[in-house]
Amino acid sequence: MERLPSTNENIEKQFEEELISSFEPKRKRIFKKFFAAALGSIPWVGGFLNAAMDFKADENQFKANSLYTQWLQEHSKKMSELGETLTNVAVRLNEFPEEIDQRIESEEYLQIVKKAFRTWNETDTTEKKELVRKLITNAGAYKLVPDDLIRLFIDWINIYHEVHFAVIKSIFENSGITRSQIWNLLNGTNVREDSLEADLFKMIIRDLSMGGVIRQHRATNYQGDFIKKTTRKTSSSTYKSAFDNQEQYELTELGKQFVHYTMNEIVGRVS
Repeated sequence: MERLPSTNENIEKQFEEELISSFEPKRKRIFKKFFAAALGSIPWVGGFLNAAMDFKADENQFKANSLYTQWLQEHSKKMSELGETLTNVAVRLNEFPEEIDQRIESEEYLQIVKKAFRTWNETDTTEKKELVRKLITNAGAYKLVPDDLIRLFIDWINIYHEVHFAVIKSIFENSGITRSQIWNLLNGTNVREDSLEADLFKMIIRDLSMGGVIRQHRATNYQGDFIKKTTRKTSSSTYKSAFDNQEQYELTELGKQFVHYTMNEIVGRVS
């Protein structure tokens, strides 16, 4: 019997059905929306699934095309990683009671899922993919900040480098840490002030400061207003070191929420 031609849409639906097959019936409809939003946001998914079906139908013919086979093998790895990530998020969300169901199937959350998985697809590192996975999971389980800020956090994952996240993590774990202490945690070697390493380190601190992620420690009064620092005159003939050991750094409130959403592993509350 001749195999009927399949469309990318039909094949994606088959894949979605496989993903949701292990969940309870009452939540299959909800997670089906989640899987559809994620898969639909990644351009190559439909084409890969269709190509994989064609390969199975006439394996001998396609094996002769080494470029085609190589493309399939490479995307098979990506598809496996994608399926694992999707399942991981769904399993963790499934641990939470029905109170989150409305959130998971809301259009607002599904838009976040689409944006997040576009970033997931474009990144080449496991570390960034993990940040995206945790953000999607946490954003589905609770809503501590507006969705606009969650979309901002996705942008941060996209534009910042892994070393930026290492600095953020260092400050989160050691609030009040100085530049010198951050450098010692991340590198520890002695370098010149006019070196490439010093320039890169200053750029990273500047990026995060201007981006509203970190700031120099500021004292506040009872109303939460920042108290101005008293300036001290100095007779030094050199500029402040890139590895200054006086000024303390902390996360902004935005930075703290970013860490909460992207660097904390969610814990389910089974009812």
